[in-house]
Amino acid sequence: MLTRLIMRNFKKFEEADVELGKAVVLIGPNNSGKTSALQALALWEIGLRQWKAKRGGKASPEKRPGVTINRGDLIPIPIPDANLLWRDRNVRHVERVGAKQRTQNIRIDVIVEGITGGKQWSCGLEFDYSNEESFVCRPVRQPGYETVPVKEARFTEIPPEADSVHVAFLPPMSGLAATEPKWEPGRINVLLGEGQSAQVLRNLCFQFYDKPEPKTEWSEFAAHILKLFGVTLLPPRYLKERGEITMTYKERRGIEFDLSSSGRGVQQTLLLLAHLYANPQSVLLLDEPDAHLEILRQLQIYQVLTEVANKQGSQIIAASHSEIILNQAADRDIVIAFVGKPHRMDDRGSQVLKSLTEIGFDHYYQAEQTGWVLYLEGPTDLAILQALAVILNHPAAQVLERPFVHYVQTNLPQRARDHFFGLHEAKTDLVGIAIF
Repeated sequence: MLTRLIMRNFKKFEEADVELGKAVVLIGPNNSGKTSALQALALWEIGLRQWKAKRGGKASPEKRPGVTINRGDLIPIPIPDANLLWRDRNVRHVERVGAKQRTQNIRIDVIVEGITGGKQWSCGLEFDYSNEESFVCRPVRQPGYETVPVKEARFTEIPPEADSVHVAFLPPMSGLAATEPKWEPGRINVLLGEGQSAQVLRNLCFQFYDKPEPKTEWSEFAAHILKLFGVTLLPPRYLKERGEITMTYKERRGIEFDLSSSGRGVQQTLLLLAHLYANPQSVLLLDEPDAHLEILRQLQIYQVLTEVANKQGSQIIAASHSEIILNQAADRDIVIAFVGKPHRMDDRGSQVLKSLTEIGFDHYYQAEQTGWVLYLEGPTDLAILQALAVILNHPAAQVLERPFVHYVQTNLPQRARDHFFGLHEAKTDLVGIAIF
């Protein structure tokens, strides 16, 4: 089980430390970095597999300290240029030393900690940019060697426990193709990484249905779908003459339909559960598992996912912006709030819930830019303050020209407090001033 993720210089994160557990929900508004955290774990596994394949897990050799990863290897992270992985796309740091310029690579560090067989371990990888098509991966440096040239540095070793970790990334459902050829497992992973889940749903179902008898997993799978949606799932069939997999279901009236006739919510749930059953004893990265589901189904699907993952010996790390998932997970699992710097929630989600339902992203942005927020009843109050500051020639006049002001439309202080503490979750040094 993975217990901690540390990211440095990856995408929008300068540095982030994320606590992990058996079931983890990354919660926050859109574009807050939830998917980036999942991709950091996927990048770590890609780097680990490449290193194990070419170096056998040993420390870096002196002559070739690193292995090359091509952009095409980043199946779960489709990007047109490798530098898009780096924070603000900055891959070099240039500083002037006397009359000379000194250039130093900016490295991405992804460090993962875990527990396997009762033993704690830590495995970190660093990534150096080469060109738009590739970059170099190696184990992170030992303490004290962070700034020395690569050939003079000493590197940590890859713990054998890390080799047993299997990470599977699943993006949201993208629809369902009318026909679906039978794919090999490697091709299924490629299509999933490209977001083409429409091409693989029947294959995932066939993958675990085709296991030897007894078909207990398939029976459990079909029972979940019947309970959630009231439809009876029929086993997938492989048509050898056409090289296709077909799959149908029956509604309560007994009429049989092709799987492509089902609703998007049914397909999304099938994809999630099939992914869980097809990848036992894995770390499953689920991006928006609640997509296409109404409120009741969001509540039910989270319960089912955690139950099945526990039976399969898997770990779930899910990214979501659903307040239903937040409320469900806050009482029992680890919830990481991606509001400001990622952090574990300690208030059962009340402040983060505001970020999803009440407070717009523009408020967080203004709070970050100004560092303070002014609470007034309405625009007239601001005009009075601005005029008063000008008449008195007060220093506040300049500040009041472009304030971050929030109108509460009442003289009840609690309205201002509710808004302020929602912002304070993201910016802990925020200052608030309320004038009524």
